[in-house]
Amino acid sequence: MAVSFEHRRTVPAGVDVVVVGVPSDRLESAGVPVEALTGQGFEGKVDQVATIVRDDGTTQVFVGVGPSAEVDVLGVRRAAAIAARACARRRSVALTLPELLPTEDRVAAIEAIVEGSLLAGYRFVRYKSDPSPVGLERLVLVDGTSVDGDDREAAVQRGRRVAEAVALARDLVNTPGGELTPALFAEAAVEVAERENLQVTVLGPDEIAEAGLGGLLGVNRGSTNPPRFVELTYEPDDPQGSLALVGKGITFDSGGLSIKTAEGMMTMKDDMGGAAAVLGAFSALAAVAPRCRVSGYLPLTDNMSGGDATRPGDVLKIRNGKTVEVLNTDAEGRLILADALSLASEARPDAIVDLATLTGAVEVALGNRIAGLMGNDLHWIDEVRAAAERVGERVWPLPMPDEYRPRLDSEVADLRNISKTKDAGTITAAMFLREFVGAGIPWAHLDIAGVAWWGDAAEADVSPGGTGWGVRTLLELARTFRSES
Repeated sequence: MAVSFEHRRTVPAGVDVVVVGVPSDRLESAGVPVEALTGQGFEGKVDQVATIVRDDGTTQVFVGVGPSAEVDVLGVRRAAAIAARACARRRSVALTLPELLPTEDRVAAIEAIVEGSLLAGYRFVRYKSDPSPVGLERLVLVDGTSVDGDDREAAVQRGRRVAEAVALARDLVNTPGGELTPALFAEAAVEVAERENLQVTVLGPDEIAEAGLGGLLGVNRGSTNPPRFVELTYEPDDPQGSLALVGKGITFDSGGLSIKTAEGMMTMKDDMGGAAAVLGAFSALAAVAPRCRVSGYLPLTDNMSGGDATRPGDVLKIRNGKTVEVLNTDAEGRLILADALSLASEARPDAIVDLATLTGAVEVALGNRIAGLMGNDLHWIDEVRAAAERVGERVWPLPMPDEYRPRLDSEVADLRNISKTKDAGTITAAMFLREFVGAGIPWAHLDIAGVAWWGDAAEADVSPGGTGWGVRTLLELARTFRSES
């Protein structure tokens, strides 16, 4: 992400393209005859793009942003991403997009433009023998207001750091499971911690056994790659409260002995999307400067079907002492999260949020653009939802009715790892996790199985593959977190 950003009050000479945001009710503001735009079918609707070459040879790209009254920071962010895609082969681009918003919103707009334009340029080309070059090198932010230069530069840097954090999560998800082993994921976490001056602890197999993380050990039994458990801590001076982030880290999921189909395995390198999002967020915490202490818990293993893999009917003992009858080894994520939530609870944080590519059922219910949100505290659920909405990551709350809880009762252990019925799979999975959250601790669960992977054509700031979903939500949640104690 070597694109440079600069500020100008007017469009400078010599740029390859000038990008203009056009509200649907203000086509005349584009500065060209309306007929020149409407002749291309351009009406200023969101995501519409039209290109015009002026008589003087200047190329202008017009991006629709919808009704002017509805344009906000997120809309400008999306417009910047659309523009960056449209200009991907150009070297220098001037964007007048900040001027779509009132002066008081310009700093936020600049941050959003930087973030959106950088993420639109994301490509995972590690394994390409001849990756296609991306030409964009210079972005000029055109803003005629007197926004303080330090504020503007800080906004640029925050936007860049957030984009880099999302890109890190995407890189992790896109890396094949045969390469990104638990050990290498843990090494990546240590690199982030050393660079960002975070506290980090990595547990290997012996330490995991000593810690009583039976869920993690049980899932790992079929693998030749030893597990890891990573703890990260960000601690500001005089921390105001504490927040725990937990991420599911299945580096590849074959389903274990309850093996998936070949098609079902094709994207299972994304089953560590929750852990990737947590690590991505930690890589940029300093940029958003939370006032709270933030702890991260990453249980890492793949789920394979080796000779001593956990069998259906086996019983595992989780860190908090509860026992689980494993009746489907493909419901493994909740087993490693049970250990992580137990450990997180022992530190008595003011709140916990976990992210997990947990159930296929959530994708059936909500598709690939909305994550499922559940929890044990309505106020905390509302805070998580509000944070996600502010950064444009959509969530939808689902209930956890008590009458569903008996579906997890086991005849031989405290719990079974799957419901007795085939319906409400997302809800009963969350209810299973709730059993491992300490009493009195607000907890929220984000099921990101649908949103962690983008299988459609590139759109705005999202490319096919890992999305890095959740990084922005976690950063916003940490930035705004206030303890009520």
